[in-house]
Amino acid sequence: MHELRDDVLPRTPGGERVLLGGPNASTIDAADEAASRLPLMIAVVIAVSMLLLIALVRSVTIAVQAAVMNLLSIGAAYGVVVAVVQWGWLGPALGFPTAMPVTTWVPMMMFPVLFGLSMDYQVFLISRVREEYQRTGDTRVAVARVLAGTARVITAAAAIMIAVFTTSLLGHDISVKQGSLGMAVAVLIDATVVRMVLVPAVMELCGKANWWMPGRRTPKTTTSESPAEVEEAVRV
Repeated sequence: MHELRDDVLPRTPGGERVLLGGPNASTIDAADEAASRLPLMIAVVIAVSMLLLIALVRSVTIAVQAAVMNLLSIGAAYGVVVAVVQWGWLGPALGFPTAMPVTTWVPMMMFPVLFGLSMDYQVFLISRVREEYQRTGDTRVAVARVLAGTARVITAAAAIMIAVFTTSLLGHDISVKQGSLGMAVAVLIDATVVRMVLVPAVMELCGKANWWMPGRRTPKTTTSESPAEVEEAVRV
C-alpha cells in the first residue's frame, strides 16, 4: 500500500489524483497513526504519574524508580504478546490458532491500564515504606518490615487480577484475548519480580537517597528501636 501511494500512483498518466482506500488501507492507516502517537502517550502518562507520585511521597528518586519499574513490567508484557501472537510460541495452547499480527489498538490500550495498575501497587508499597522509615530512620528495616507485612496483600490482589484477565482467553475475540494475555502477564511479573524483588532491592541500595527532594531534607524520623531490634527486623 505504501509503495502504491508513494511510487506508483503519483506517476499516473495525465496527472490524475488517485486515492487508495478500502479495509486493508484503513487498517494500515490506523496502525501507522497509532504507532506515531504511542511514544507521545507513553511520555504523557509517565510524566503525569511521576508528578503525582512526587507530590504524594515528596521524593524524586522514588518517582523515577516507579517509572522505570513500571516500564520493565509493561515491556515484558509486550514481549510476551509478540512472542505468543506474532511468533506463535504456545499460541494454540493459549487460544491463538496461528501466528498473526498484534491488533492495532491493543498496545495503546494496554499501556495506560497496566501503568495504572503498576502504580497502584507502587503507591501502596511506597507509602507504607515511607511511614515506617519516618518511624525508624532506617530504610533497610522499613523495607523489610513493609515487605513482610504487605507481600500477601499484593500477591492476593494480583492473583485476582490475573484470574480475571485470563478468563478472556476462553472467549472468541482475538483482539480481546491479545490484550488480556498481555495484562495478565504484566500483573504477574509486576507483583512478583518487580514489587517483591526489584523495588525492595533498589530501595535498599539507594538508602537515604530514596527520599531525595530538591530543596528539602529527608523525612524526619522518630526512631526508638535499639540496634538489636533493628537487626531482628532485618532478619525477619
